[in-house]
Amino acid sequence: MQIDFWFEFASTYSYPAAMRVEESAAARGVQVSWRAFLLGPIFHAQGWTDSPFNLYPSKGRYMWRDLERICAAQGIALTRPGAFPRNGLLAARVCARFADAPWLPEFVRRVYAANFALDRDIATPEVVADCLAAIGQDAAAILAAAQSQETKALLRAQSDEAVRLGLFGAPTFMVGGEMFWGNDRLDEALAWAAQRVGSSC
Repeated sequence: MQIDFWFEFASTYSYPAAMRVEESAAARGVQVSWRAFLLGPIFHAQGWTDSPFNLYPSKGRYMWRDLERICAAQGIALTRPGAFPRNGLLAARVCARFADAPWLPEFVRRVYAANFALDRDIATPEVVADCLAAIGQDAAAILAAAQSQETKALLRAQSDEAVRLGLFGAPTFMVGGEMFWGNDRLDEALAWAAQRVGSSC
């Protein structure tokens, strides 16, 4: 059984989810499909021009404190970014183009860490290139491919699919046609997937 992990690089709660989804899924015999998408168009369709955590300050204050607790419990670093939300478009294009590459999960984790642990601007090609180089990849070749028209179309199609599926936030986990929204629903999504694995044996 497979779980589709839909994530957005600007999403705060996608950060701890990305750091644990692969290991947690492997423990249950579930495969992970990493699906980057863009929340901006979804938010704009609802009349939002910014993150809801910026539009509603009390919600934002709660989110940052909640994220501190989650990251501390998970043992991962957290530094509130100097700018929020940051543009993860280039990194998302890398993910769309190289979705099946064995190095992709580690790339995703490094981009999230660059943003939410190191406070680096993931919108810049230099930071994305550093994340690729750190895992032994040819950053120049990958970034060139990521900025091709073909890759741009791939990410647009993937984001359109997110809309078709009814996604409204990140992270979202899809198991078959079943949707689980939020970092705190990862375990439930994996349990649902593992149950289906068992029933098919």
